[in-house]
Amino acid sequence: MFMETLAILSTILKKKQMTISTAESCTGGLLAAALTNIPGSSEYFGLGLVTYSNLSKVQLLGVNETTIEKYGAVSEKTAEEMAMGAKKLAKSDIGIAITGVAGPGGGTEEKPVGLVYVAVAKDNNIFVLKNNFEGDRNTIRKKTVIAAVEYLVSIINN
Repeated sequence: MFMETLAILSTILKKKQMTISTAESCTGGLLAAALTNIPGSSEYFGLGLVTYSNLSKVQLLGVNETTIEKYGAVSEKTAEEMAMGAKKLAKSDIGIAITGVAGPGGGTEEKPVGLVYVAVAKDNNIFVLKNNFEGDRNTIRKKTVIAAVEYLVSIINN
């Protein structure tokens, strides 16, 4: 099913002649790997960054330090700025960003393990999907990538 969704995304991006770039934190490049696993992805894939540290989010993607201080690295606002940064840096039509708590540690009552934000910057709009996944680290990361691809398809189709 996931491979079918990836193939659909690839077809849509090619048909609409759109480019995409990624900025990932907790998924560590899994989304970029999935997107580039499809033959012909060089037609639409521009850039993939793993911005795990706050410093890399600020220096590479232009995330405002104040955003991280006020809302945290795992937040809707940080995800939005990461997506815009990826889009701008690569001059892509779409920027997608993922930030979250994959676990097993690092969770808090406010931001538990499994909390993940996926932000998509397209045109002048930003769309954010908040998820609370259950499972171990690898399961959360895989579920996040699946959700991100499905979310992309729904946004690009509209």
